[in-house]
Amino acid sequence: MARANARAGQGVPASIAGPRLIFLLAVMALLLVGFVMVYSASSVKAINGGDDPASFLVDQLLYAGLGIVCALVLWKFVPYRVWDGWLVWGIWAVAVALVVATFFFGTEINGAKRWLNLFGSFGIQPSEFFKVALVLASAHVVNGYREARTPFPVLVVQIGVLLLPLLFLYKAQSDLGTTLICAVGILTVLWLGEVPLRTMLVILAVVAVFAFAAMFLVGYRADRWVFLNPWNDGDGGYGDGYQIIRSYYAFAEGGLFGVGLGNSHEKFLYLFSSESDFIFAIIGEELGMVGALFVVALFLVFLWSGMRIVRAAPDNFGAMAAGSCVIAITFQAFLNMGCAIGVFPTTGKPLPFISSGGSSLIATFIMVGIVLSVSKGAAAPSVYDRRRDDLRILRAEGHVPAASRGARGRGGGRSAATAQGARLATAPGVGRRHGAERPSKQSEFHVVGHDARAARGGRAVARR
Repeated sequence: MARANARAGQGVPASIAGPRLIFLLAVMALLLVGFVMVYSASSVKAINGGDDPASFLVDQLLYAGLGIVCALVLWKFVPYRVWDGWLVWGIWAVAVALVVATFFFGTEINGAKRWLNLFGSFGIQPSEFFKVALVLASAHVVNGYREARTPFPVLVVQIGVLLLPLLFLYKAQSDLGTTLICAVGILTVLWLGEVPLRTMLVILAVVAVFAFAAMFLVGYRADRWVFLNPWNDGDGGYGDGYQIIRSYYAFAEGGLFGVGLGNSHEKFLYLFSSESDFIFAIIGEELGMVGALFVVALFLVFLWSGMRIVRAAPDNFGAMAAGSCVIAITFQAFLNMGCAIGVFPTTGKPLPFISSGGSSLIATFIMVGIVLSVSKGAAAPSVYDRRRDDLRILRAEGHVPAASRGARGRGGGRSAATAQGARLATAPGVGRRHGAERPSKQSEFHVVGHDARAARGGRAVARR
């Protein structure tokens, strides 16, 4: 009843409005932290390159604005259910085409060909948008099989269509970080899709074997295990262990409360990618352990509120799509922070909402828009809510004919007028709103509620 009253008053149930508000506040807080830290961490690099100190911040603001617009459009104007149809395969085809185009026409930066120039110097990183298309397509495939819309042979073909481009992405761009994030997104879809535990364990075993082989059988990735003892890298800490050592220095210098905003030493070209992949180390140096834990807490709040939205999703597809987006973003965040503190080998993935980078920021906001679209669907009244809200509980009151009074006096029970009113009450669409005719004077009755004046006057009162 409270749910219907809230909707009638243009409100949203507290179980949905609360988590959505907290979710939005967490996203905005992370974005603001990102603006501050991108400017602080990138100003020296910009000056060294002959640019304005705020050039990285200006780009970040533009990318954030575009990402927020995408999120708002998806939230307000695009029902999430459209992705559970043929449209998702169109998005998937575009994402795969961009990944393939990157292999042939991409730009190589820092030894990896992961960027595709579209208009002059303006380029994107297609793998970031590939993640979004993959989680949506995975949710569509699993939901189709759950609802018996997809025969098993077709399901096998669809799984191949999803996995082959993912393997191509890993092989062509040598992007293990994105591959792991995509794998976590797919596993989340399977988990929320209630795939049998035995199947999940088999898939987890395959993923674990693949990750182990990728980390130990590929030469340069095997070198990244130097994070276990970076000073023993064969070059006295100036080889493969140099980057993680500088990250350690940043956290050590920061201590509990940090050296102060803007006072980082490692950003003076000692720590590579201080504004992107290793921005968490600069946060730890300038804001200390307190600031670093604050960022961790914001991501935990993001995860909690996002999963509350998933819990209220109106259908399985919504839960799978929103859940995979929330967990993929959170996993990427903790993967980045784990690399910065030396818990995981370096993967080169940015910190969501905070690191400098346009493609990552826009793709992350697209995922946020999908989650918000699911929350909007959960707030809308379902068909069952509408049916329940249309119900009318009626009670017959009014003049009792003499014959009925005699019958009641002889123990006949309810009056004929009452019985006639009860019969009218059970008919659909009773009430002035639906144009019900006024009953005869002999059987006047009142609709809903106790109104003494109406009872005395014999008037018909209608109330929702």
